Amino acid sequence: MLTPEQLRADCGQCAGLCCVAPAFAKSSDFAINKPAGKPCPNLADDFRCGIHDRLPERGFPGCVVFDCFGAGQQVTQVTFGGREWRGTPGIAGQMFAVLPVMRQLHELLWYVTKALELTAARRLHPKLRTALDETTALTTGTPQELLALDVDAHRRRVNPLLQQASELARAGVGGRRPDHRGANLIGRRLKGADLRGASLRGALLIGADLRGADLRWADVTGADLRGADLRGADLTGTLFLTEAQLKAAVTDATTKVR
Repeated sequence: MLTPEQLRADCGQCAGLCCVAPAFAKSSDFAINKPAGKPCPNLADDFRCGIHDRLPERGFPGCVVFDCFGAGQQVTQVTFGGREWRGTPGIAGQMFAVLPVMRQLHELLWYVTKALELTAARRLHPKLRTALDETTALTTGTPQELLALDVDAHRRRVNPLLQQASELARAGVGGRRPDHRGANLIGRRLKGADLRGASLRGALLIGADLRGADLRWADVTGADLRGADLRGADLTGTLFLTEAQLKAAVTDATTKVR
């Protein structure tokens, strides 16, 4: 079973895969167009980003909020045994193709791990542990096995468990629990809103005003929080909140996260 540390990006153990494999489209997130498989011009010889400490200022906020959940080092160190695409150019295409598959698996592992931390969902823990073991086993596959894997089908088998765990955890809030699954809340004024135990799975909250909102035990799985104003908001116990989501939002010292 992968440890929490292995589900966090360790760029020192990766070969800069996120700077090469995906395509960038010139936008508010990226300052340039970059085709898939072409190294970003900011990628240094040591596979580190040459402008990492000033990405937003240089027009790359999309890089700041990207999280591979440790997939990069898994692909580099395990799937390809420490080889990298510069030293072994023949593996480049396959390596880049495996990255998004591995990222989905690692993201799923992160969610399952978080679900296992929910005391209210303890009756689901045996099934969640089985899902964790099965998903972990998939991450050890060969490049060929990973590329042949139907990740969507696997997610469809695991997601109901995550939803059930969320429902059990949010049930403890009591009272009205707003359901905003997949809702378009872009730019919505939700200052001071009572969203305790709400389902915000997949909701679009880009630029939403959530200052002072109560988001305790809300489920934010896959919610788009880019530019959402969370200053003064209470996110204590918020379910499935990722570091990338927090980085994408506007926060300050008054934002309660734990």
